[in-house]
Amino acid sequence: MSVKAVFFDIGGVILRTEYQAPREHLAERLNLTYEEVYKAVFESDTSRRASLGAVSVDEHWIAVTRTLGRPASEAKAIHDEFFAGDVIDKNLLDFIRSLRPRYKTGVISNAWPDLRAYIHEHKFDDAFDCITISAEIGVMKPQPKIYQLALEQAHVRASEAVFVDDMPANIEAANALGMRGILFHDPHETLAELKSFLK
Repeated sequence: MSVKAVFFDIGGVILRTEYQAPREHLAERLNLTYEEVYKAVFESDTSRRASLGAVSVDEHWIAVTRTLGRPASEAKAIHDEFFAGDVIDKNLLDFIRSLRPRYKTGVISNAWPDLRAYIHEHKFDDAFDCITISAEIGVMKPQPKIYQLALEQAHVRASEAVFVDDMPANIEAANALGMRGILFHDPHETLAELKSFLK
């Protein structure tokens, strides 16, 4: 069946940490390891709960800051320093925009409640027909329901959709539903593979 829709993850695909130095400097300043800081931000209980919409982003960052041994008043500064090396891939976004209107485009992302506002603030919501965020629906990848909701929003069948993500488990789940998964490694390689699907 021909492809009618292409879905993308955000973190690790469109928004990537290209420069590790800010996180390394943050860890050094706090007298912690890089791994300790990373786990506090992304692998903590509040991170998971924020990704399910159960706690706010502010609540999560206050918890992160306390885990790192700092007062809550430093939460914003630690947040800003942690993400200072992240870069939005504008070339990839331009490609996604070029797919429309021939193909529907969408987001399927495990993310905290502020992602939609972030996308709007950085002016790339125009690249997508539909945006499905775990924090807004209370379901995370690789659970089938988040993919199914995205497909329903785009009005396409799984067999008509391609999904790009940087996590193997999320690609496996998409493939199990009948979508065509592309594991993101490198933007040039991924674009070449995606173009081959869309021929």
